Amino acid sequence: MGRSETDDRHETHGHNPKADPAPQTNTEKDPEDWVSGGEPMTGAQASYLKTLSEEADDPDAFSEDLTKAEASERIDELKRRLGR
Repeated sequence: MGRSETDDRHETHGHNPKADPAPQTNTEKDPEDWVSGGEPMTGAQASYLKTLSEEADDPDAFSEDLTKAEASERIDELKRRLGR
């Protein structure tokens, strides 16, 4: 019996890119490398940081005058401390 056209197609195109691990990307930059990192933190960052600082019982973690980058770093640290 001969091989079918379908068999040949599977051998040629048997690679499944969806089965590969996610490719490395640069979608997650270090906050220090952000172009807008020196701008004041956003309202969403302020709200989330305030909530996390209260949950962590660390009121000093929140400050109104943080930059976007500083707020992001503090949020990440509080999330680690809270096990999130």
